[in-house]
Amino acid sequence: MEFLFADWLGTPAWFWLAFAAVVLLLTAFDLGVLHKDDREMGISESLKLSVFYIGIAMVFGAWIWWAKGSAPAIDYYTGYFIEKALSIDNVFVISMIFGYFAVPAKYQYRALLWGILAVIVLRGLMIAGGAALIANAYWVMYLFAAFLIFTGIKMLFTSDHDPDIGNNAAIRWISRHMRVTKQHHGEHFFVREANASGRMVLAATPLFLALVVINLADLVFAIDSVPAIFSITTDTFIVYTSNIMAILGLRALYFALAAMVHRFHYLKYALALVLVFIGGKILIADFVLGGAKFPPLISLGVTLALIAGGVAWSLWKTRGEAANATSTGASHR
Repeated sequence: MEFLFADWLGTPAWFWLAFAAVVLLLTAFDLGVLHKDDREMGISESLKLSVFYIGIAMVFGAWIWWAKGSAPAIDYYTGYFIEKALSIDNVFVISMIFGYFAVPAKYQYRALLWGILAVIVLRGLMIAGGAALIANAYWVMYLFAAFLIFTGIKMLFTSDHDPDIGNNAAIRWISRHMRVTKQHHGEHFFVREANASGRMVLAATPLFLALVVINLADLVFAIDSVPAIFSITTDTFIVYTSNIMAILGLRALYFALAAMVHRFHYLKYALALVLVFIGGKILIADFVLGGAKFPPLISLGVTLALIAGGVAWSLWKTRGEAANATSTGASHR
């Protein structure tokens, strides 16, 4: 049993195994118990399930506090809340992708599950690569800092543009090299159908194309979120667990957010300030504080204040839209 206490990426192996067990149990419970049958999830159920996932993430952070100390736990919470806030933009894009491929609501949850399982692997590879880079060349942190500051400033002064899903390179490649059905076939990503000569051949469904685009979109979002969390801590265990815990709850939160994501327009500016702050504190720690670690509690406090302020301001500025939606819904009843 000595291997359980062996160091792996700076953390005992049993920590990693415990986290893997939590992820597997949550996924099995979610898919095998809560959503054994494909069905549309309502906003109320989405919010309740989201509260459950957030509670699990908070408890996991408390366990990190007990097992590793207060500073790693605060870093975990900071990374978790940043990734959770960044995921709102991800929800907007996922909603557009499902709409473009006309994916029925009752099959969206299962597609999100498979997408998130792929994300767990892809984020792991990206985080492992980032950790290796930082371990061998600390100056990479300054590149992360500069990138985050640049991205944050760009977000502040550029307007939003809807992604051109139809011209996605991966979709064009799949369409050229694979047979793709025009209709959905339930929850299936692949089916067999007769070609022009009557021979049964394997064909991808629109649900598979949607899954591919969702994972490609996540890779784009990871370019922001992974450097952001590395800028908080270089502890690979904290970076990975905070990232994955936020993503695990994304599919539960999706159905509530997708219905009201337009009301979070101003959150973009708060996230931009968060990225500038997170990138700037690396430079402050190294060149102003003489290499001392930027106080984790201040980092968490500023992050939460900016995100909460962005959410509150967005809801306040778009309150008229909510009132219009309510009155419209009443008039149709």
